[in-house]
Amino acid sequence: MASHYPFSKVTPQLEALASLCTESSNIAPELYLEHNVYCGLRDLNGKGVLTGLTEISEIVSKRLENGQEIPCDGELYYRGINVRDIIKGFTDDKRFGFEETTYLLLFGHLPDKTELDEFTKLISNFRHLPSSFVRDILLKSPSEDIMNTLARSVLTLYAYDDFPNDLTIPNVLRQALELIAVFPMLTVYSYNAKRYCIDGDGLIIHRPKKNLSTAENILYMLRENCRYTELEARVLDVALVLHAEHGGGNNSTFTTHVVTSSGTDTYSAITAALCSLKGPKHGGANLKVMGMFDELKKQVRNWNDDDEITAYLQKLLDKQAFDKSGLIYGMGHAVYSISDPRAQIFKKYVEKLAAEKQKEKEFALYSSVERLAAELIAKKRRIYKGVSANIDFYSGFCYSMLGLPLELYTPLFAAARMSGWSAHRIEEIINQNKIIRPSYLNVHPRTDYVPLNER
Repeated sequence: MASHYPFSKVTPQLEALASLCTESSNIAPELYLEHNVYCGLRDLNGKGVLTGLTEISEIVSKRLENGQEIPCDGELYYRGINVRDIIKGFTDDKRFGFEETTYLLLFGHLPDKTELDEFTKLISNFRHLPSSFVRDILLKSPSEDIMNTLARSVLTLYAYDDFPNDLTIPNVLRQALELIAVFPMLTVYSYNAKRYCIDGDGLIIHRPKKNLSTAENILYMLRENCRYTELEARVLDVALVLHAEHGGGNNSTFTTHVVTSSGTDTYSAITAALCSLKGPKHGGANLKVMGMFDELKKQVRNWNDDDEITAYLQKLLDKQAFDKSGLIYGMGHAVYSISDPRAQIFKKYVEKLAAEKQKEKEFALYSSVERLAAELIAKKRRIYKGVSANIDFYSGFCYSMLGLPLELYTPLFAAARMSGWSAHRIEEIINQNKIIRPSYLNVHPRTDYVPLNER
């Protein structure tokens, strides 16, 4: 059957035109050095170029000692408070913390009991989608990629808003809270629509419960029997808190600032952030970790044999295994060096979940790979600052133990990060009146125009 779109498939003509694109767009790498261009907004040492100020969160990976920057154990602060202390606070009280963390990110201080109760009720009251949204939007145009469905869904919500372009802070806050509240619903329902329409499975739609936390509702809505253990919900809650925010310089949050600075609406700005997070270099990294471990488990017969594990890891670095990229996924971070605090915190909860799920041997394998990979990478690449596991290293394993489908790994990241994106959007609106517009230097020589009949 002929395609509706004439160029929906690559043809020899398109191949030829693509080669022209490649030839005309290929900039010599030495020109970046010659003109002192910071690729990826990073200097030659990998340090990010300062492009803005924020009060929302801070990443610490170095300390000043005798005027020199020295790598140190990583720390993450939300509104000046160490995320370790935040998580310890609500876990010691046996409370769920994502709603409290969202309040902190948006309003700049930890809520007291009354403020937290009122805010939790407000979020709960916003947990509803427009009438027939699931039928008319999600079920009529499902996608294999849930992030694609989510991006379209957020854009579509613009049409259901009576004041979509109102950029006053009360209205933007209202939009942000509604998106934070409904995004877990959109995530689960988009997956259910994909299962029903594409995979041919039964359709299950559970409405969220007002008395449940965000983490509890995700598990409640996703599972056919709506059941979950307390530990499962608490581990997922910690995961949401750790993914909620990570400084203003990560790709999707910077995207939020850039698009917000143009004066556009909330739905467009958040959709742009979603499209950024969708990329495998950003939000999809834990899927790579899972794929790598799937192959490792087949290649390494004795999970307790360091030499056998090391041999496989060496093959990864030598581009002889998995995707032949030369990477050990889940190891290393653009900012952290000695340790990623999120991975350190999360590992303890993943270990508890592994014990409940009788996956201790698999957890031990992950720990061995973390230890051995750090040594191998540092040696091969002569990295003296240290190499550590990042949050993606353990998150995929955690989600698999929770029985979450692979298709939801990145969407759940987005559900958590919605809080951080919202805080940054509001901060950009309040403090910045200029559109973000970096400079690009043209390096193509000027040429004369040649009339068509003379070419």
